[in-house]
Amino acid sequence: MKKKTMIVIGVLIAILLLFPIPLKMKDGGSVVYKAILYKVSDVHSLVDSLEETENGKEYNEGIIIEILGFEVFNNVE
Repeated sequence: MKKKTMIVIGVLIAILLLFPIPLKMKDGGSVVYKAILYKVSDVHSLVDSLEETENGKEYNEGIIIEILGFEVFNNVE
């Protein structure tokens, strides 16, 4: 019986640590999926600088992945 309760507690902790919560940002359409161990940001935000809008780029797009607070992948243009 004790082994079954430990397995159930382990599964619940894994779900808590790995289940993401989507957060919609008010910067033009970005969505951040945030869990305790990681964060994935689907970036779609308006460009702030006038220099980049003159080049024809009106918004930033890409994905940012962070694991334990360290940025692992970033392809935001």
